[in-house]
Amino acid sequence: MTVTYSLECSTSTLATFLKLLLRWRGSIYKLMYKEAIIYLTLYTVLSLVYRHGLNEDQRVHFEKLSLFCERSLSFIPLTFILGFYVSMVVTRWWDVFMNIGWPDRIVLQVACYVQSADQKGRMVRRTVARYLNLAQTLVLRDISSAVKKRFPTIEMVIQSGFMNEEELKQYEEVKCLHHKYWIPIQWCCTLLCKARKESLIENDLLLNQMIDDIMNYRQNLMMLLNYDWISVPLVYTQVVTIAVYGFFAASLMARQYLNPSKNYPGHNVDLYVPIFTILQFVFYMGWLKVAESLINPLGEDDDDFEINYIVERNLQAGYLIADENYGRIPPLERDIHWNDVQAEIPHTAASIGLKDNPQIGSASAIEYAFFSEIENLF
Repeated sequence: MTVTYSLECSTSTLATFLKLLLRWRGSIYKLMYKEAIIYLTLYTVLSLVYRHGLNEDQRVHFEKLSLFCERSLSFIPLTFILGFYVSMVVTRWWDVFMNIGWPDRIVLQVACYVQSADQKGRMVRRTVARYLNLAQTLVLRDISSAVKKRFPTIEMVIQSGFMNEEELKQYEEVKCLHHKYWIPIQWCCTLLCKARKESLIENDLLLNQMIDDIMNYRQNLMMLLNYDWISVPLVYTQVVTIAVYGFFAASLMARQYLNPSKNYPGHNVDLYVPIFTILQFVFYMGWLKVAESLINPLGEDDDDFEINYIVERNLQAGYLIADENYGRIPPLERDIHWNDVQAEIPHTAASIGLKDNPQIGSASAIEYAFFSEIENLF
């Protein structure tokens, strides 16, 4: 799943990024090593055939074909096609993450506004948190293979505590041909409206604020379904894939080292290892593989999102906010800076040497003479 390396690159040094290049999980090497082996094998076979398996007339035809392929490679605008495609895919990838949904804001409001320490208030707060997570789980298990493996059936959702049997019965009674993730959202809104009528919520303004945030949460879930439904146009994915694989298929001939004695333009050196061709393969094929791995971030690739963790984390955090931590607050005490005009925060031995760059304005230290002072100079 997600490969995190933020700590390793917290300080920019040569060794830091060299270490990142040696990683395997989530690396470009893992994504494209099979293609690289196939490409280099075919290249080597063609090179050996040219050098040792052809007579002079056959070599001439081979060289003509190689030069023709070399001229034709410039007709494929690979950088433009790949750049636009990868940019689109990365934008979708980040938008999907931003729409996954975190119920913390809503549950914090519920814990703040549903002011009741009895069993009824506790049930309202916990149930709202559970319904929010239920709606998210119903969406994710239909668009993420990782979540589907964890909740293969609706019975597994019940066993995990997101839903009970009576709720399942009411859920299934709603005859709808489309996705019914909105039903728990509606239950949430109805429950909060009922709590307002029972005076568990102080006024309508607070209720309206919670409903608005629940609607935003529902919109995020709807966007996830939309991204799953409407993919990057297949024709564009096909064009990019054909362009990349076609480019390197032609380069098998175009990048061959020809006999230097024949003075072909650009063939003054004879090498067995096509160093710059390999680098070009890593750049372009790696670029394509990046897009392929990010095009659906809800799967099971190394760089896909930790969706199962998010589902579990949201339920646990929701219950902690709504119930376990409800009404708990440390006693009021004077802070240690009570009598200080400016609070001084101590340094450790590790931080004392770090340079500070305070916000004082870049032009604040410039001084100019007054007009009267200028007159005194003459």
